[in-house]
Parts: sequence; C-alpha cells; structure tokens
Amino acid sequence: MRNLDITTLRSFMAVADNGGVTRAAGFLHLTQSAVSMQLKRLEELLGLQLLDRSGRTIALTASGEQLLAYARRMVTLNDEVIGRLTDQVYEGEIMLGVPYDIVYPAIPQVLQRFNAAYPRVRVQLVASNTRQLKEQFSKGDCDLILTTESTSTDDSETLAERPLRWIGAPGGSAWRQRPLPMAFCRFCTFRPKAVERLEQSGIAWDMVVETESDRTIEVTVAADLAVQTMIDGTEPQHLVQIDHGGSLPELPVQKINLYGAEATGSHIVAELSVYLRQAFSSVTTPLAPAQWHAA
Repeated sequence: MRNLDITTLRSFMAVADNGGVTRAAGFLHLTQSAVSMQLKRLEELLGLQLLDRSGRTIALTASGEQLLAYARRMVTLNDEVIGRLTDQVYEGEIMLGVPYDIVYPAIPQVLQRFNAAYPRVRVQLVASNTRQLKEQFSKGDCDLILTTESTSTDDSETLAERPLRWIGAPGGSAWRQRPLPMAFCRFCTFRPKAVERLEQSGIAWDMVVETESDRTIEVTVAADLAVQTMIDGTEPQHLVQIDHGGSLPELPVQKINLYGAEATGSHIVAELSVYLRQAFSSVTTPLAPAQWHAA
C-alpha cells in the first residue's frame, strides 16, 4: 500500500505556486535541499517524473500537472478537517482592499482558496481606487491593501510588474477615431499616463466619459464608444486588448503593490498575504502556466 504524504504534496504545490524550488523553500521555511528531497521521494513513490529538469526552467510534466490538481484538493481537504475538528481554528475578519481594475481574475481565486483553508475567517473585500485605499489603510480601516502604482515604497511589497494596455470592444473601431475617445474614472492613476503618452505622440484625445463608476466605464467601452487602459491580463472577458499595430503609443509598466503584510502581527493576515503573492506571481509570469524558473 502506497500513501501520499500531505507535507510532501504541500511542498510540490509550493514549487508550482512560487515559481521554483528556491522560492518554495523560502515560503515553506525549509532548505532547498529538503524541498528537492521531498520532490524526489514523491517521484519515487509514484514511479513517475513530475518535473522536467532538462532545460533552464522547471516545467511540470503531464503527470505533474495531473498530480497538481489532486494535490490541491487533498491539501485543502486536510486543512479543512484539521480546522473544523481541532481547537486550533482561526476565527475573525480581515479587511482586504483591492483596486477595482485588478479584482479579476486573481482575487476570486484567492478568496475561494483561503475560505477553504480558513472557513471561520471572513474576508471583507473593499473595492476602491488606489488613492482611497491608501487613505483607508493609513487610518487602520484595512488590514491589507493592494495598489496599482508606478513606483514602490519602503512600506510596500511589489508583487508584480505589468504593462498597461489599451482596451476596447471586441472588433471595435473607437481606437481609430481622432480625437481618440476615452473613458476613465476621475481618480484613475492610469489616466495621466495615458494622456501623457498620447500628447507625446501628437494624438488628439477626448475624455467622453469621466465618472466614479467602473461599471459605467466598462459599458461605454463595450459599446465601442471609447477606449480605456488596464493592466495586462486584468481585462474582463467582454473586453479585449486593442491590436492597434502601433497606431497608439505604448504604455508604461505598472506595479501591483501589497501593504500590510510585514506590519501585521496577525498570523492569519500573513497567511492571506501568502495567497495574494502566489496568485499575482502566477498571473503575471511571462512563461507558460506549466513553466517556472528553477531558482
């Protein structure tokens, strides 16, 4: 009878979620050699090669990808059983602030996974703009916040860096119009960057919608009445990145920063920070989903 070990499966998941053995070891508070040994024992137990180590990057084999799905379910079930049937149950509420434009696709996955691991902890999501979230965080109204900024600060941790993209309606033509019709929220931090690049390129523009409602922006852009900008990979399914072939200027890189992870003394808040790091590092890697750096 062969039995899978939850600790070993957790290490395997950490390698996948954190981009390689080195980062996984740091996340697990283990040495690299310990993590590598666990992976080797797992492969020997199953008689399968789970990681392709032939190139400069580590990639999951087909068997590794299949095991990863099972591992997530088994670890989640293990944590749920321990949480529900022992006295070591974390309870309480965490206030998490996230800018509207990066809620999807990462945050629903984070909330789902975190709830499975800590079912008695309520995560209250506060969706707003970066400026208001930083104000709330400074007042202690939020335990953790994510921001979209052009720079990082001493009290923040940069989780990812991604370029801004021009976003429009599928098959739309609004981006061809001059002046270029644009729709932005009043306090959007992307707005001045887009305007600056347009003016540097000598492209006339017109702010046809200026509102505090992100839903109004989405509807306007989906109707092909304007364009907007979003961080690469965060656009909703009903909008697309505009293939303008150089007709619009390239936009700058934006940082996704995390505030509160280091300052808190709460273990459960620190755990939520781990889930956020994993989600945004996997969303923003330029490699294929099944590939990670070895270090």
